[in-house]
Amino acid sequence: MKTVAILATLDTKAAEADFMRTEIETLGGKALLIDLSLVGDSDLKADVTKQEVIAAGGGNLEELLVKPNREQSNPFIVTGATKLLLELQEAGKIDAVVTLGGTQGTSTCAPILQALPYGFPKVMLSTAASGDTSPFVGIKDITMMFAVSDILGLNVFSRKILANAAAAAWGMAQSEQCITKSTAKGVIGMSNLGVLTQGAMHAIELFEAAGYEVITFHAIGAGGDAMEQMMKEGIITAVFDYGLGEIADGVWGVLRAGGPDRLTVAGKLGLPQVIVPGGSEHLGILVSEPSVIPAGYEDHQITWHSPYVFVPRLNAEEQGRVAKVIGEKLTHSTKDTLFLMPLKGVSSYSAEGGELYNTELDAAYWESLQKELPDTIEIEAMDNNAQDDAFVERAVSYLIEKLEA
Repeated sequence: MKTVAILATLDTKAAEADFMRTEIETLGGKALLIDLSLVGDSDLKADVTKQEVIAAGGGNLEELLVKPNREQSNPFIVTGATKLLLELQEAGKIDAVVTLGGTQGTSTCAPILQALPYGFPKVMLSTAASGDTSPFVGIKDITMMFAVSDILGLNVFSRKILANAAAAAWGMAQSEQCITKSTAKGVIGMSNLGVLTQGAMHAIELFEAAGYEVITFHAIGAGGDAMEQMMKEGIITAVFDYGLGEIADGVWGVLRAGGPDRLTVAGKLGLPQVIVPGGSEHLGILVSEPSVIPAGYEDHQITWHSPYVFVPRLNAEEQGRVAKVIGEKLTHSTKDTLFLMPLKGVSSYSAEGGELYNTELDAAYWESLQKELPDTIEIEAMDNNAQDDAFVERAVSYLIEKLEA
C-alpha cells in the first residue's frame, strides 16, 4: 500500500484535504495528513499536528499564538514540516506528497517540496500555477497543477480538480523506477547549449558505448544549477561541463545566469570533471522588442538566437571578466579536473563560418583564461572547434580513464 502525504492548512482547507484523503484511500492507498496551520482549529484530525510541526521547527505553538502572525511563524512551520517530511521519506514511510493552497500556502509548501530528493513524487495544487512558477518549482521536479477556481469549499468543479491532484500523486507513487539505482557503470552529468548540441550527441554515443549513462542539462540557468544539485545528491559520478554560458551570463545577470554554486560542486566533492568554456564567448539577452539591438552593444559582433534572444560576442576585456570568474570558481578543483580549450571557437557561433567567428577574440580569450585558471588543475588546448569529433573524444576519454583507473 502506497502512502501519500497531504500538506494543508487544516483550519481553512480541512474539507478539501479530507476529500483528497478519501480519494487516495478509494484508489487503494493510504493518506497521511500534515497540518500546516497556525491559528484556527479543525474538527479533522491530523496525523501530524500543527503543534508537532512547529515543535520540529524549533518553535512553540502557545508562544506564537500570543501575537500570531505568519511572518514570525512561517519559518518554524517550513523548517518543521521539511524535517518531518524528510524523515518520513528517508524511512520509507511515505511514497509521494501532494499540497494544496493559494499564494500563501504555495509559498509555504514550495521550499518544503524543494528539499525533497529528485524522483520522489511531488504534486502541488495551486491557485498560483498559471503565472510564473519558477520561484515555486526552483530546480526540483515539482508538478504544479492550476486549481482554476479558489481552493475554498467543495463543489462540482473543485471535487474533480482535487481528485485529479490526489490521483496524480498516488499514480506517481506506483512507479518502481529509482534514480539512484542505475545499472550503468556510472552516470555522467553533461551541460549543453544549442550551439554545442552536435558535440553533445557525439559525447552521449561515446559514453553509452562505454557503458555509462548521461544526464544532459540545458545550461540556461536552472539546468546547470540542477546538475550541481544532482552531484550533491550522489546521482552524478562524473561531469562533462561542456557549456559555460551560465558563467558568462552570470557576470552580467542576463538570461542564462547560473546560481552561486555553478561550477564549484564537482571540485568540492572531488568528482572527475572535464570543463569546456562552451558558449561563454557570447551572452544571451532577452529583449522586449524583437530584433532591436539593446543600447551599449552597437559596436559588438552580434547574432540572434531568436527574435527575442539577442546574442553579442564579448570583446576582449569582457571575455577577460568571464575568464576571471571561471578561474575563481575552479579554485576548489584539484585532482581529476581537466580544463579543455578549443582554440578554433567555443561554440558553433564562433566556429569558422559562424556569425561570431573572430580568431583575434578567440586568441584573447585563451590568453585571459591561461592567466586566471588555477595551477591545481590540468589545462590543455586543442586546435579544434568545441564540436569537432576529436575534441569531444578527448573529453570523453579523459573522464572514462579517471573513472576506470
